[in-house]
Amino acid sequence: MNVVNNKWIGQRTIRPDGVDKVTGRAAFAADTTMPGMIWGKVLRSPHPHARIRSINTAKAEALPGVKAVVTSRDIVDFTIEKGAVMLGIQDMRWMCRNVMARDKALFPGHPVAAVAATTEAIAAEACKLIEVDYEVLPWAIEIDDAIKDGAPILHEFNKFDGKPSNIMGRIESKKGDIAQGFKDAEIVIERCFSTRPVHQGYIEPHACLISVAADGKTTIWSSSQGQFMVRAMTSMLTGIPQSDIRAIPAEIGGGFGGKTIVYLEPLATLLAKKSGRPVKMVMTREEVMRATGPTSGSKSTVKIGARKDGTIVAAHGSFYLQAGAFPGSPIRGAVGCSFAPYDIPHVLSEGFDVCSNRSKVAAYRAPGAPIGAYAVECVLDELAEALKMDPLALRLKNAAKEGTRAAHGPVFPRIGYIETLEAAQNHPHYAAPLGKYQGRGVASGFWFNAGGESSAQVNITEDGNVVVTTGHPDIGGSRAGIANICAELLGIDYKRVSVIIGDTQTVGFSNLTGGSRVLFASSMVVTQAADKVIATLRERAAKLWEIDPEAVKWENGAAHPVSPNAGQFEPLTLADLAEKAPSQGGPIGASVQLNTQGAEGGFGTHICDVEVDVDLGIVRVIRYTAVQDVGRAVHPSYVEGQLQGGVAQGIGWALNEEYIYNKDGKVDNPGFLDYRMPVCSDLPMLDCALVEVPNPKHPQGVKGVGEVPLVPVMAAVANAVHNALGRRFYSLPMSPPKVSAVLAAPTQQAAE
Repeated sequence: MNVVNNKWIGQRTIRPDGVDKVTGRAAFAADTTMPGMIWGKVLRSPHPHARIRSINTAKAEALPGVKAVVTSRDIVDFTIEKGAVMLGIQDMRWMCRNVMARDKALFPGHPVAAVAATTEAIAAEACKLIEVDYEVLPWAIEIDDAIKDGAPILHEFNKFDGKPSNIMGRIESKKGDIAQGFKDAEIVIERCFSTRPVHQGYIEPHACLISVAADGKTTIWSSSQGQFMVRAMTSMLTGIPQSDIRAIPAEIGGGFGGKTIVYLEPLATLLAKKSGRPVKMVMTREEVMRATGPTSGSKSTVKIGARKDGTIVAAHGSFYLQAGAFPGSPIRGAVGCSFAPYDIPHVLSEGFDVCSNRSKVAAYRAPGAPIGAYAVECVLDELAEALKMDPLALRLKNAAKEGTRAAHGPVFPRIGYIETLEAAQNHPHYAAPLGKYQGRGVASGFWFNAGGESSAQVNITEDGNVVVTTGHPDIGGSRAGIANICAELLGIDYKRVSVIIGDTQTVGFSNLTGGSRVLFASSMVVTQAADKVIATLRERAAKLWEIDPEAVKWENGAAHPVSPNAGQFEPLTLADLAEKAPSQGGPIGASVQLNTQGAEGGFGTHICDVEVDVDLGIVRVIRYTAVQDVGRAVHPSYVEGQLQGGVAQGIGWALNEEYIYNKDGKVDNPGFLDYRMPVCSDLPMLDCALVEVPNPKHPQGVKGVGEVPLVPVMAAVANAVHNALGRRFYSLPMSPPKVSAVLAAPTQQAAE
């Protein structure tokens, strides 16, 4: 297919879910109700670390209106000794302990019991009646406290370097000889950085409604990033066979990686099974902030060596990331992505997974990569300054390109990183004048992107329209993209294509929405299904015309003879062939299931301008341009929306957002009033420049775009602040108290 001169691919068509969402008709998980429904509530630990000696639920069970109580005894136990039980990237040994504490509560907010009652108020009152005997233990919240000698150990079985430790694992990416590389360097810069945990900040809290019938057949309505993940995890944690569970995806009010695991579904399922009634559970915002996954806080050290001509010869990164109460921090993203934009002969990038008494982290948009890029891109900025080079010129000189082997393994095919740098250099923003206390920063970033399992069905309706069913919740605009692609392939108006998200019993297995994989993967299977449908349409026309199917072509929504030699026939439209389908072989449709391959990583380069109010310490972003190689922008408005969303989140991470803990080891700002996310008035218009270097391994040239936009942001903002003030900040967020302290300090050390 020609990926440039298309009718629908690349058009800003009206999003198919838009009207329902702006009019309030769209059904989210918390909107779901059933006759006889009761309410579930969770009792959570008040302690950051405590051994659970006993739980007595008798008083709660005796309260009028209470229908069921569950504790860890009701959850399937995946014992530590039997080894990992993986479902995707999640180990069920940790998941069973995260949804309900077993021997120990490991963070404030850790579930210890759940109650279902006829009203929310009764369920909440019943939680207060549950008697838990805790042995309060010492705790560690921060990385330094968790890894120092004598730290309280969360998981006694774990050892690192031969002794009990909260470091749960280490990974590395390596190429060349790091020692030799630094010997070859003429200038070396080494710096340490820290970031705070930040929450994904989805506007819709976790919610579900679950019905378990008398025969055990279970139906789950919930918001998640993958209904098949919900089915599998709920099955494994409750013991109900997957074949008895139907998971139906609701509309989702944001996820950003935070809804790729379950919290409520197994508890509600067990409560529904015990009570014989449908059970609804909805988290409060405080519960979301205390007990669901933010991304990691971090401590990083980055050392980069270069020759005086700007050639980078060696790089070493060491990244410690908080996992929270259970192993699984995104060290792979920090380690693998940090140096990926650059062709460096000698690299060692290592990551350490550190448990501490916080809620278990969850994925957040290119998990780990923004943390690594913040450190690396800030050191590169210092290197450019020391070499008296333009920061984009330094990156261009060392840019990865086709044939570069990345430290994390792959040899890059044709990639568009250099094009993003050139587009940034040539953008009017880069040459615009700056005023007093204003500064400009740049940074680049990379994310792997992914393929994976996807299924789709393409069916022709009796009146000649098209219904496409895919298996992925639509978070990034996949329905609009698929409608454009399917309309293009079939040669019809996009309004004639309906795209729906199937549940676990109506479409084949599809991996969850994450990894910037969904449009890449779903358009592959939809393309193959559409090709099958077109083959059927050509066969039907050939049969009617009594010619060979090879003599029929499909063009502009109709069957045509390939040439006058094939015969003189009037075109048969999709509607014509659909009308004749009952007498010509039956319904027309096709389904395809595929483990998609060929995803290519994405690169972006950002330009940020800030203005600092030196009296108040407030940093304001006054102009921002995100440049990204997007492969092929199937729906440009959605692509721009992805870039703008990532930038907005990164600005919050850089300037304001952080979890603050009090002296009792509890989150002190568990709500949007005190957890400071940027709102419209905090941001300028966020500009986008789309570079299109199509992915040759994809029929429409698609690359994932959703995660790259967050990766460079914190570094771009930090570099801009340095450009404005001449002071560097080595920890985030750069909030007004920190900025004021640095401005008041006589030396650079105050920023560290």
